[in-house]
Amino acid sequence: MTTTDTQPLLSAYDDQMRGAPPTPPTGVTYEQDGPLLRIVGQFRGFVSGPRDLGVDGAALDELIARQRDFFAARGEAVEWKTRSHDTPADLTERLRAAGFVPEERETVLVGRAAEMAVRQPAPPEGVTVRRVTADADMRRIAAMESAVWGQDWHWLADDLIGRVAAAPDDIAVYVAEADGEVVCAAWLVFRSGTGFASLWGGSTLAEWRGKGIYRALVAVRAALAVARGVTYLHVDASDDSAPILRRLGMHAVTTTTPYVWTPPSR
Repeated sequence: MTTTDTQPLLSAYDDQMRGAPPTPPTGVTYEQDGPLLRIVGQFRGFVSGPRDLGVDGAALDELIARQRDFFAARGEAVEWKTRSHDTPADLTERLRAAGFVPEERETVLVGRAAEMAVRQPAPPEGVTVRRVTADADMRRIAAMESAVWGQDWHWLADDLIGRVAAAPDDIAVYVAEADGEVVCAAWLVFRSGTGFASLWGGSTLAEWRGKGIYRALVAVRAALAVARGVTYLHVDASDDSAPILRRLGMHAVTTTTPYVWTPPSR
């Protein structure tokens, strides 16, 4: 696929992946503020908009301040999700001026599920992959993620448990285990009413990396997506994951950077 061939993938992403997911997890609400989707009730707030916000200058500054102040009143941090091809072009400058700080940039990758499902690497010997739904397994996943990132990710268990409880057909969670230990976990989130599903997770314990576990979890999720009639798979990929996913058939269409405002320490 040439560079120009990615435009249909980007157009599909912009058309189908910018609004609210169909079913909020338990305890989460979706709100609209002008052009923005605001998500409340997660471990931190979340804000996202269409490719063109349709406001600029002082009106944009007011919109940004309103999101910051909304979550400040709740004592919560908030992430504003930006994409590099969005307008107005000075959005990120204005976010910085309002106290938002950029986190690590990720690459937005889109691939055709049918093309990715034909690549079916098996997990390495001694590793088994299974789909999980139990609360206890979600807590094991959160513990593994905490070990990988050196941070407290207990909120992830609550998020996954809430998603499964609210809409069990909209998410498929998988673990890779060795000797009863979760060594990698990943999930597939379906976007009802669109041709998309998203790949999330994929973090792997350091001693288990480079063995094909991540690729095996991509393959099993791609196969499920095809079985469910999904056309496109989407990932917001780190620099570590993006090269693997491109080899598996995904294509970079833009980049995304979270801008985060955090309440001052008391």
